[in-house]
Amino acid sequence: MYVPYTTLPDDSRVWIYQSNRKLTEAEQEQIVTMTTDFVEKWTRHGENVRGSFEIKYDQFLIIAVDQNFVEVSGCSIDASVKLVQLIQDQFKIDMLNKLAVGYKKEQGLNVVTMSEFMDLVKNKEVTEDTTVFNNMIDTKEGVAKNWEVPAKYSWHARFFN
Repeated sequence: MYVPYTTLPDDSRVWIYQSNRKLTEAEQEQIVTMTTDFVEKWTRHGENVRGSFEIKYDQFLIIAVDQNFVEVSGCSIDASVKLVQLIQDQFKIDMLNKLAVGYKKEQGLNVVTMSEFMDLVKNKEVTEDTTVFNNMIDTKEGVAKNWEVPAKYSWHARFFN
């Protein structure tokens, strides 16, 4: 069952999918429809899942589930990944590359490969104070507090040693 993202508790589980490019307004409208339809019908062993999603910065799809309502596992998580795969195929984007790094610069949001990010660090184009997106966050509260942080406070810090 779909509910507004803001109504989910802070301990709701989230999955963050980062697109390799910005989504157009038309693409976002279609993704909202697809994801709303999916969440509305999402179940775990026949039980409704209470969930939601957000699109952030025209480039991130954050899917969330209230684990206090019903705990999702294997098959229900796989179903959400299939939705993301469908979105990827339809819009010719990559949202499942866990080795892509998102960060902010003056010109906006950038997504690069891990090796490109390491080169940017080496060339001092990215610093410990550069805002990065920690897509490993797994709770709604984590998204609010620790998703966008200076690199030195994220798993990205290892590139600066």
